Amino acid sequence: MSDFTMTATVARPFPEAVDRVRGALAEQGFGIISEIDLSATLKAKLGVEVPQQLILGACRPELAHQALVADPSIAAMLPCNVVVRALDEESSAVEAFDPAFMADLGGDAVRVVAEDAGQRIRAALASLDEG
Repeated sequence: MSDFTMTATVARPFPEAVDRVRGALAEQGFGIISEIDLSATLKAKLGVEVPQQLILGACRPELAHQALVADPSIAAMLPCNVVVRALDEESSAVEAFDPAFMADLGGDAVRVVAEDAGQRIRAALASLDEG
């Protein structure tokens, strides 16, 4: 994994992990506004096989609006991408772009929004293996 993402490993098969991620994000006030089946796209366009991977574009409208008011160019970094990737038959990785990196680009007003988004995404990732 990387320095610019937040990650969690979930002891659940890919389809179940996707459902858990959707629920965890919803509990933190995020809606899914886009979805890219990366493995299907790479198969169709390049004929290559990669583990199942789904990119979920998560958005909490209040935070997006605050960030856009602070710096309209932040739109190029929205929505918050969350990737669910199959590791094997029984486990999945969940990786999200760390909003703290947006704060470095947008000043104090964006920093407040990025901290809020980051706390919410960390809470969502932490809840994935609960229950």
